[in-house]
Amino acid sequence: MEPISELLKFAAHAPIRKSAMTNLGVLNEAYAYAKPSAFSRGMRIDLNGLVILLISGTASIDEQGVSVHVGDFRAQMRRTLENIAGLLASEGASWHDVVRTSCYLRDIERDYDAFNEERTAFYKEQGLDPLPASTGIQATLCRPELLIEIEAIAMFRNEVPDGAGAARKA
Repeated sequence: MEPISELLKFAAHAPIRKSAMTNLGVLNEAYAYAKPSAFSRGMRIDLNGLVILLISGTASIDEQGVSVHVGDFRAQMRRTLENIAGLLASEGASWHDVVRTSCYLRDIERDYDAFNEERTAFYKEQGLDPLPASTGIQATLCRPELLIEIEAIAMFRNEVPDGAGAARKA
């Protein structure tokens, strides 16, 4: 086993490439989201050909930062999933690359059945197999009219081994 000083020396010389994610065609920047906020819509991390996308809690927000589909849980759920799809696409990824979601519902007892039906239908439309790992959590969300917020983690290789196809977005 290497001494800790050797590991620290390597870490000091091997910075991880990271960049903020955005897709203004889908939703506004996070800093304009709520009173302003100090977070990115997502973070892209590049690790020697492995890309990890950490998508912040995303809700039913439009391009101007306005909450949409107020009072309609199913429509908010769909818009949230579409917003995440747009953020994924901005980095050359899709729902097929999502490995985990954390789903925050304002009222989990009232809305869980609708949530599960919408999520199941969406995943079926996407042709996902296997399905992402997921956790459902009841939470107070940042705006009182929002009923659902979802975080996602996606992973993919930036390079295809042995030149078996085109590389994804760098």
